[in-house]
Amino acid sequence: MNPLIHSLHPYPFQKLAELLEGITPNPEKTLIKLTIGEPQHEAPAIVLETLANSLNGVSKYPSTKGELPLRSTISEWTKRRFKLESLDPETEILPVSGTREALFAITQTLVGEKNKPLVISPNPFYQIYEGAGILAGADLHFLPCGSETRYKVDYQSVSDDIWKRCEVLFVCSPNNPSGTVTTLEEYAYLIEKAKMFNFTIVADECYSEIYFGNQAPLGLLEACQKLGNTNYKHCLIFQSLSKRSNLPGLRSGFVAGDASLLKPFLLYRTYQGCAMPAHHQNASVAAWNDEKHVVKNREIYTRKFDAVLSILSPVMDVEKPEAGFYLWPKIDITDEEFCISLYREEAVLVLPGSYLGREIEGTNPGSQHIRMALVAEELECVEAAKRIQSFLIRNNLIKK
Repeated sequence: MNPLIHSLHPYPFQKLAELLEGITPNPEKTLIKLTIGEPQHEAPAIVLETLANSLNGVSKYPSTKGELPLRSTISEWTKRRFKLESLDPETEILPVSGTREALFAITQTLVGEKNKPLVISPNPFYQIYEGAGILAGADLHFLPCGSETRYKVDYQSVSDDIWKRCEVLFVCSPNNPSGTVTTLEEYAYLIEKAKMFNFTIVADECYSEIYFGNQAPLGLLEACQKLGNTNYKHCLIFQSLSKRSNLPGLRSGFVAGDASLLKPFLLYRTYQGCAMPAHHQNASVAAWNDEKHVVKNREIYTRKFDAVLSILSPVMDVEKPEAGFYLWPKIDITDEEFCISLYREEAVLVLPGSYLGREIEGTNPGSQHIRMALVAEELECVEAAKRIQSFLIRNNLIKK
């Protein structure tokens, strides 16, 4: 057995199940889960119809590279969304069967050239970054993004000795869990460091289409073009239909950017055997070509956030994120204690923030926070907010 397996941490939801073992939620109330970031909105009808009409695709092996119609569709979408002048569907785009597996796989492809390689990740973070780095044989270096920096990473505090060892830098923008967005100035700094020290910026942009107002979050490739890095050197983005189109079960996304990185990644994936089925590719074409359902999706999230925050903001240290569908409030007791008590008293389930972070030099930037995913229907989210408000008032935990 690979000995590195034993270095993996339990997944947050496994830890949550262990925390709540033997504890019963209030039996007088229906359980409301705000834990897993699994979209619950209706899937687009056009995608479901295309999927149903494409089932004859199961009779042949799919191409690892993906069919040209899907790659071309993705290319056109990125040009519209990020105002790119070009993105070559032959060399700069690769469809993937969900970005979760692709984020893991790209790390195995990129790590190993340097002595004592580092994978750098924000902290808190999406657990795939950590697991991918561990199983690639890299050391992990975590960059705190806590309340003291308004949940932003201070990249300029990272020493050149750290950058020298870096092979993969994970940037999650919009961030899970805080919802912050990486700026053009931050990307300019990171791209210069990547060129100087030869590492890859891997931008997880899976929440980029859930935002509020008219200002869409900046993408890494969009930043590259603004900065004159038109061949996207050292840069890859990972996009998904899971959040954008409420299609987590379709397992459809793509990676795009530096062609010199995608060529060996395609070779890796040829052996990994994870090609997207043909009927999923056809359905994905329909999804990427349609923006109406995405606009409607954003409108639904905007209503939910406004309704929930009108209830929670007066009593809780919480703000609307720049993008994404999580709330990341700061609390005055331990996050595990909060989670247990809220579950027991109000039958509302949230995720302890410390489960999404790691303690570095005695501090876990996720501690005394909870993550709430506003993915359920509006009435259920509002009901959860009312229960949380009652819980805070009853236990004298309202913000000072």
